[in-house]
Amino acid sequence: MKIYLDNNASTPLDLDVIKSMKPYYNKYYGNPSSGHWLGKKGKNALEVSRKQIAELIGAKPSEIIFTSGGSESNNHALKGIASAYRGKGNHIITSVIEHPAITNPCKFLEKQGFKVTYIGVDENGMVDIDEIKNSITDKTIIISIMHANNETGTIQPIAEIGKIARERNIYFHTDAAQTIGKIPIDVNKLNVDLLSIAGHKFHAPKGVGALYIKEGVELENLIHGANHEYGKRAGTENVAGIVGMGKACDIARENMEKNNNEIKRLRNLLFEKLNSIADIKLNGHLTERLPNTLNVSFVGIDSSELLSKLKNIALSTGSACHDSVKKPSDVLTAMNVPEEIALGSVRFSLGKYNTEDEIDYVVEEIEKVIGRRK
Repeated sequence: MKIYLDNNASTPLDLDVIKSMKPYYNKYYGNPSSGHWLGKKGKNALEVSRKQIAELIGAKPSEIIFTSGGSESNNHALKGIASAYRGKGNHIITSVIEHPAITNPCKFLEKQGFKVTYIGVDENGMVDIDEIKNSITDKTIIISIMHANNETGTIQPIAEIGKIARERNIYFHTDAAQTIGKIPIDVNKLNVDLLSIAGHKFHAPKGVGALYIKEGVELENLIHGANHEYGKRAGTENVAGIVGMGKACDIARENMEKNNNEIKRLRNLLFEKLNSIADIKLNGHLTERLPNTLNVSFVGIDSSELLSKLKNIALSTGSACHDSVKKPSDVLTAMNVPEEIALGSVRFSLGKYNTEDEIDYVVEEIEKVIGRRK
C-alpha cells in the first residue's frame, strides 16, 4: 500500500478537473487573444474561470489575474508594489516564517535599497501583532503575512492585520497558497489588497495560479510584453490549466465543509493514535490551524531517518522546498522549538482522498520503525 500524506506540498488532480481541461488541449486550442472563433472559445473559458475564482474568495472577476503559480503571484505583489510606490517609501514588513517565495523576493528588494522588517512569532507560530504595529513607519508601503503556514498549518490573524494596514494606508498582501480551497476566504473580510493563489495546492494543475488585486491598487508589472490580463501580466494564458483551476474552485466551494469535517476527523485520529505509541509534541496552534495539517515532533527520533524507512508513505520533514538540507526547520526555530525536538518533526498533510484505513496503516508502519515508546 502506498499512502500520500503530503498534500501541503501538492495535491492530486481531481478527476472532474482533468475532465474539464481535456477539450482545451485538443479541441479548443486557439490562442485566447485571437479574434477568430477558436480564440474566442479560449477567451470565454478564461472569463468563466476568472468568475469561478472570484466567487470562491469574494472578489470581482476584474480583480483576478492569472499567473504561473504562487511564486509568481508573490513576486508580482511584492515587487510590483515596491516599484510602483518607491516614491512614497522603501519599507516592507513581513514575517520570519514566510515561504521562500516571499523571503527571497524581500532579500532581492533589500539589494535594491528597500528595508525589510521580519516579524517574529510565538511558540504556536502566530505572528506578533503588536510588533507589526510598532514596526510601521511613515516609509512602510506594504505588509505581507501568509494566511497559513505551510509547515505547521497555523492560521494567522489576517483580518486584524489588514485592518491595521488599512488604517495606516499601507498595502496588505497575503500568500493564501495553503488556505485556498481549504478554509473559507473572503478578501473583503480579510481586509487584503493582494492575495496569492496556487492551483496545485487544491487539486488543480501545477504551473497555474492567480493574483487578486483589489480594484484601485496599481502595481508595476512583473512580466512585460503584450496586453494580456488587463495589461497586468503579459504572456499567452495557460487556458487548460486555468480552466482546471476554475473547476477546482467550484468543487472546493461546494464541498468545503463536508471535506473539512472528515479531514479534520482523520487528522485528530492520527494525532491520537501517534500519541498512544510515541512521545510526540504538537508544533503549531492547537485550534487556529488548517484542518488538514498535523506537524509533530517525535522526541528523541531523527525524522529524516524515520521517513527514509517509511518507503511507501509520502511525508515531509517540514517544507517540501528544503528537504535536502538536514537542519532544524527555520519555522520551528522561529517558534523557539529546541533543536533536538525540531529535528524530530514530521508534517502530515491530509487530503480529501485519504481514508481511515490509511491512517491506521501509517501508524502501524511508524510503530514498526520506532517501536512502541509509550
